[in-house]
Amino acid sequence: MTILQSERRHDPYPYTWEPPVAILTGWLLLAALGVHLARALANGTAGAGFTWPAGRALFTSLPAVLAGNPTAGLATTTPGPAASTPALYGWLIVVQLLILAGSTTAVVWAARRWGPGRMKGMASPTEAEQVLGLTRLRRNAPQIRPDLYPTTTKRRRPS
Repeated sequence: MTILQSERRHDPYPYTWEPPVAILTGWLLLAALGVHLARALANGTAGAGFTWPAGRALFTSLPAVLAGNPTAGLATTTPGPAASTPALYGWLIVVQLLILAGSTTAVVWAARRWGPGRMKGMASPTEAEQVLGLTRLRRNAPQIRPDLYPTTTKRRRPS
């Protein structure tokens, strides 16, 4: 069995606290932006237009928005009626569930792509089909998988 060059040359990097903190910080930032996106969608569906807080109020208005105030942190008054508290909470739930589903999908994809269970040194079936083609795979099956396609020698029976 052959060993890949990357498996022979191991440069260990100690797992420290930085990667988990960076991931958690990124997810919390995404969740905070999701709160404001949900508020903007709630106000937009209520007729108040797409609303976004000013830069300074981005984080300071989070507690008030989560408490049910759809106009917290907005610099100007909305052109129409602001969203109701149930509509705001409905949009908050929908947007946060979408963020959770998207981040879960991204983590699963990254784990399959770069995680410990990834396939090392082998082409995927799609990559093998692109390089070799189905006809060539079938023609060279005994060389590719000799355990599944043994070579048969045609022998003549003695007469």
